[in-house]
Amino acid sequence: MSVPLKWLPWKWLLRRAARSHGFLDPLALMARLRRFGQPSEVAEPIELLRAGMVFHARGLINTRVIQHNLDWVWPYWIEQQFDPHSEAFLPRAFSITHVNLTHRNWTAVGRPDCTELPIVDPRGLVTPWYDGWSLDGWVLPDDGEPLYPSRTSDSQQWLETDDGVAVVSRSSRDGIELQQRARVVSEGNGSELVIDYRASAPHPAMLAVALRPYNPEGIAFIHRLRRTGDVWEVDGHRAVRFEETPEAHYASDYEHGDVAIHLHEPDGAGGEDCETGLVTGAALFRISAGGERRLRVRVPLPGPEAEPLPADAAGSWGEALAGTAALEVPDAGYRFLYDAAMRTLVLHSVADVYPGPYTYKRFWFRDAAFIIHALLAAGLTTPARRALLRFPERQTRATGYFHSQEGEWDSNGQALWIAARFTELTGEALDETWLRAIRRGAHWVARKRTDSDTSAPHAGLLPAGFSAEHLGPNDYYYWDDFWAEGGLRTAADVMEAAGRGEDARWMRAEADDLQRCLRRALENDERRLGRAAMPASPYRRLDAGAVGSLAVGYPLQRTAADDPRLLGTVEYLLERCRVHGGFFQDMIHSGVNAYLTLHMAQVLMRAGDDRCFELMDAVARLASPTGQWPEAIHPRTGGGCMGDGQHVWAAAEWVLIMRNAFLREEGEQLVLAGGVPPRWLASGEPMAFGPAPTPFGSVRVTLTPSAGGGTTVAWEAEWRRPPEAVVVAPAGRTPVTAGPEAGSVTLPGSEH
Repeated sequence: MSVPLKWLPWKWLLRRAARSHGFLDPLALMARLRRFGQPSEVAEPIELLRAGMVFHARGLINTRVIQHNLDWVWPYWIEQQFDPHSEAFLPRAFSITHVNLTHRNWTAVGRPDCTELPIVDPRGLVTPWYDGWSLDGWVLPDDGEPLYPSRTSDSQQWLETDDGVAVVSRSSRDGIELQQRARVVSEGNGSELVIDYRASAPHPAMLAVALRPYNPEGIAFIHRLRRTGDVWEVDGHRAVRFEETPEAHYASDYEHGDVAIHLHEPDGAGGEDCETGLVTGAALFRISAGGERRLRVRVPLPGPEAEPLPADAAGSWGEALAGTAALEVPDAGYRFLYDAAMRTLVLHSVADVYPGPYTYKRFWFRDAAFIIHALLAAGLTTPARRALLRFPERQTRATGYFHSQEGEWDSNGQALWIAARFTELTGEALDETWLRAIRRGAHWVARKRTDSDTSAPHAGLLPAGFSAEHLGPNDYYYWDDFWAEGGLRTAADVMEAAGRGEDARWMRAEADDLQRCLRRALENDERRLGRAAMPASPYRRLDAGAVGSLAVGYPLQRTAADDPRLLGTVEYLLERCRVHGGFFQDMIHSGVNAYLTLHMAQVLMRAGDDRCFELMDAVARLASPTGQWPEAIHPRTGGGCMGDGQHVWAAAEWVLIMRNAFLREEGEQLVLAGGVPPRWLASGEPMAFGPAPTPFGSVRVTLTPSAGGGTTVAWEAEWRRPPEAVVVAPAGRTPVTAGPEAGSVTLPGSEH
């Protein structure tokens, strides 16, 4: 008879086993760790623990492999992080794992009809398959030093968007130049990655296409390499096809070291099989003195059987971007970042919504809410609708919890809010499945709240939880409650419109009660802190986590634009939490965060505060040459130090702030040009944005310079229901209010 697990004295056994081997009591240690946060039913989401274990397991492998083999050619982040002369150098003495903490930057290439997202690192290392091995390009002169892009300082990279999405990387040294262009193309019933190499050298040399058992996170095992003519088989898969037959082919196993060490040896190193999983290979192509060699390499990508393609997926970039909001401004950098962000949104919403192509290629309600909001705001309605249709299936039937990570209590409010926002911006009604999901989700919020009839500072709020991981340890986060209150209130509007008046009434009553509890807690905070501001929770001092409390002003707009607590919080963050002009998040991220900086800018924009432009400019400067932002940015290297190297939430926020700069709603009014930088107006060049969805209908805004330094602001609209008024309010100009039928307003020159 088996003994039930719960009857076993497992805690005693675990303690005894640990102590017998000289380890600390793990249960006592965990108990002490939990004292640093508020008591919670979930110490940390198991999904994040699992992801962290995988991440650091690779870090352990990196520790065993890299530092003992520094004669290998490694990816850019390793070459920098292990170089004692680099700003990115990290000592390793007590580091259990070696992970990329200084250059978490990469850019995805793909198509709107392909779910696969190959990534390219800052020096052109291409990782074709998710979490797999990579391809690198080298130039090896017959005499002299090789050109390894990961080791050269003379390197440029850029994004091309004229024909889809392509990442171009160029490196040079001593007259040698290598350029490679990576993109995804349609091939038959599937897609393939195409890499075009162009190499030149003043003296005889070889172009090498190298197979590397690593990627931007670290080691990625390769156990077997076979070459048949112009094809490489990697671990049994026909993985790489050269459009020309290599003139030489080399391979090496871990015992013999990197293939790069042996490329000038007549017989090479041998070793196409490696039990350790560190096969390296190189295919060589001759470059004549003073000549140029071009080569195309193709890698087939997993087909629809790996992740089914939606029936309504766009078949081309033209189809995907047709009718979407275009940005026309006299700032080429801002235009480029907007176009890059739009393509980032398309690539990461083909079958589901992902906040990144690699580290974060999984679903979070939190990121999804912002990403879908940007899709809607830019007119990318089809992928937004498709993503929302998957929300109800992620809701637990028993409780109504919108579950992506356990213990994160913001998800229900975000799901309710973005569903309501969808109806606002599209005019489409939600079906019965969604209405049931909304009702269950609202009931979950009502049941989850703590007792409101106590004297505790958190009375009536949601319980302590992990929330957004950048806010700190478990606590009663206002971020969760602001989303819950905003979600309940917008859900009530949806139910009212659907003829569910009774549901709408109790949802509003629940939102009113939660708002009352929040007001009481915030008034207590104001007395406790001695200033009008919103900390992260009723138990926290002001710190960087307070950035989460800005959600009440943006995007929820649940306070007036000039609310003293909202603006007081921004003032604190501006004074204490800025590095290189952007918001520096001390907790977890330990870097400059682009999307949270833009949250601050959105709050200032609503308030008519010109400092929003400083924050926008800071985020623009922090972008990579390919127009991307990692989740957090290293203050010394400028590279990524946290999360995915191409963070889609950041791209979403850039789209949203460009949209709100030209048109945003404040209640029943439409505000135009409220975030257009004064320098654009002073340029004398015309500007436009749209057509973009609003709750009132689709609107396109144009700004045209007029005689005497004035500006004509015009709007073309397809009203579903006209706003009560149109307010034209560029920075430095007195706002002008007009009726929606006016169509245009001419403003005099700047008053400042």
